[in-house]
Amino acid sequence: MSLVENRTFESELGERLATSGFRFTSQRRCVYDVLLQTLDHPTADDVFVRAKRVMPEISLATVYNCLDALVESGVVRQVQLQRGAARFCPNMEEHCHYYCDACGAVFDVALTADSTFMPPPKGFKVDHYEIAVHGVCAACAKQK
Repeated sequence: MSLVENRTFESELGERLATSGFRFTSQRRCVYDVLLQTLDHPTADDVFVRAKRVMPEISLATVYNCLDALVESGVVRQVQLQRGAARFCPNMEEHCHYYCDACGAVFDVALTADSTFMPPPKGFKVDHYEIAVHGVCAACAKQK
């Protein structure tokens, strides 16, 4: 990322945070960068381990606080795919998640708000979808 692109990115992230009452901090930037680097829907603990490599002084509590701020600002989604730890997804487009029950991989699949695969009840206005489809990914299916 060039210096100009970096400043634009930081400015846009800073505006989204400020609109929700949060300050732009290097810790929030670090956590957001971790989420953008590998789109594998990591847990907070996963984010902490990855962020620690870049920012050794960051604490687990700070990572949780950063994730809360990013979710509340609307730049990250908290996703609950199974019982257990929530995962985090920086893809804010309408989409659903395919979850491999064998290896735990998560795949985003594009979805529009007007998708008709599941017609809503009469008069219901769809705001967004939170759909998780469970199964086995192609790689795990080949191994069985």
